[in-house]
Amino acid sequence: MTKLDDDGRKSLTDAGWTLVDGRDAVTKTYEFKNFIEAFGFMTKAAIWAEKLNHHPEWFNVYKKVEVTLTTHDVDGLSELDAKLAEKMDALAK
Repeated sequence: MTKLDDDGRKSLTDAGWTLVDGRDAVTKTYEFKNFIEAFGFMTKAAIWAEKLNHHPEWFNVYKKVEVTLTTHDVDGLSELDAKLAEKMDALAK
């Protein structure tokens, strides 16, 4: 597995992900109607994370879910982050 190239990083930022200062990572906050929808999103995302064997750093309070993605094995962003970000964005719609 290798780090994402500049085009891969641009695809993430074009999709609304923000680069994290001081880390090779991206972050995004999802907001839902209520806690149940936020938790449902996390449950669905967890299933995909397990399938990909790639787990997010995330934090939930009420109807918001803050997600940070990075790949510890390459010490930065990888194709796994791009795949999980794409899946999470689709699940949040």
